[in-house]
Amino acid sequence: MNEKYIDALKALSEPNRLRLFWLLLHVDQRINVAEAMDVTGDTQYNVSRNLKLLYKAGLLTPEKQGKWVYYTLTKQTAPHCQKLIDSVRFLPKEDFSAVTKRCVIRLSLRVNGECVLGANSEEWIAATSK
Repeated sequence: MNEKYIDALKALSEPNRLRLFWLLLHVDQRINVAEAMDVTGDTQYNVSRNLKLLYKAGLLTPEKQGKWVYYTLTKQTAPHCQKLIDSVRFLPKEDFSAVTKRCVIRLSLRVNGECVLGANSEEWIAATSK
């Protein structure tokens, strides 16, 4: 049996990892730990762990750029992996509306497409208190 497929199913069975993966499918941008922390409201330890588990399951690809590690979707070629991703892609958008709104706000704070703010910055707090 394909262990990667089982790892992917396990990774996506946890709500916070599912939320992170869904966001990456729908916002069509890479994301780093600081941004994911602000979007999900989770701790650095939990976000890092969740992104690492999604990576180990073959769903995400990390790329270091400057002081940040950005995560993007891994291109899937196996039909069963594509179907698994489609099953997440077509989950009801309304179930993810709050986290999507937070993600759009957080990504709008980038400068030239790059993250320039750490987690829980004054700018983030101001942007979300409007």
